[in-house]
Amino acid sequence: MSSGHGYIDDKDAYVRRLKRIEGQARGLQRMVEDEAYCIDILTQVTAMKRALEAVSLGLLNDHMNHCVVGAARESDEAAAVKIDEAMKAISRLVKS
Repeated sequence: MSSGHGYIDDKDAYVRRLKRIEGQARGLQRMVEDEAYCIDILTQVTAMKRALEAVSLGLLNDHMNHCVVGAARESDEAAAVKIDEAMKAISRLVKS
């Protein structure tokens, strides 16, 4: 496991995914500009949302397996801080 953030080993994959999502956002903009059928636009919004959720879950998994585990090895207090961070992040994801 490398030092730094938990996602660092998968950084290139995350960047590729985010570039695809960026392309999806541009495609959505074009669809609206071109007055595409609303259901087709909504279908693409759903696909983009799922792609963002996949990135979020991957980052959360990396955080748990790297940052939280590392903090747990450090001390109970450090682990509690990282777990609290993760729970707040999960709460934000679930609310969105």
